[in-house]
Amino acid sequence: MTAPPGPADDLKRCPWPKDDPLYVAYHDDEWGVPEFDDRALFEKLVLDGFQAGLSWITILRKRENFRRAFDDFAPATIARYGKRKTEALMRDAGIVRNRMKIDGAVLSARAWLDIMDKGPGFSRLLWDFLDGTPKINRYRSMRQVPAETALSRAMSKELAARGFKFCGPTIVYAFMQATGMVNDHLLTCPRHAACAEIAAAAARAR
Repeated sequence: MTAPPGPADDLKRCPWPKDDPLYVAYHDDEWGVPEFDDRALFEKLVLDGFQAGLSWITILRKRENFRRAFDDFAPATIARYGKRKTEALMRDAGIVRNRMKIDGAVLSARAWLDIMDKGPGFSRLLWDFLDGTPKINRYRSMRQVPAETALSRAMSKELAARGFKFCGPTIVYAFMQATGMVNDHLLTCPRHAACAEIAAAAARAR
C-alpha cells in the first residue's frame, strides 16, 4: 500500500528557503515560474539590483514596502522621479536606502520605456535570448548551480548597453532563475517538475 504524501514541510524542496515561511512560500509559488509580463519583469530586475550585497530574503521582507515606495513599480512614474522623490526614498526605512540603487532604478525605468517605445519590448528582448523557451537544468546539488553563465553575461551586456543599472551577470542570472528563464530547482524538488510543466505549456501558447 502506498503511503499518503507527507505534509508540505516534509517535501524535499531546494534547501535555500530553510524553514522561513515567507521564503518557503516564495520558493513554492513564484521562484522558477516563467514570467512574460513586461512590467513584472522590470520590477523583479530592479529588486534583484537592490539585492546586490544583501540576501534575497532581506528584499523579500521589504517587497511590499518597495512596491508602495516605488509606485507599484510603474516605469513611467519612476522615470519621472526628481530630487524631492529620491530624497524621500532615502528617508524611507521600509526599503534599502542606497542612493546609487535608487538613482539606478530611475535610469532603468527610462531604459525600459525606451525599449517599450522603440521595440522590441522588454519581455521580448529578454526571452529572445532563450528563443522564447525556458532552459530546464537538471542539477542534483546546490554546488552544481552556477552564479552566472555565458547567457547571463550576454543579457547583462545588452541591458547595460541600453541604460539599465545594477544588471551585472550574477544579478541577471538570479533574475533569470527567479523569472523562470532557467529552471534551477533541484531535481529532487517537486517544483522542478511543476515549473517544467508550466514552462512547456507557456512555450506551446507562445
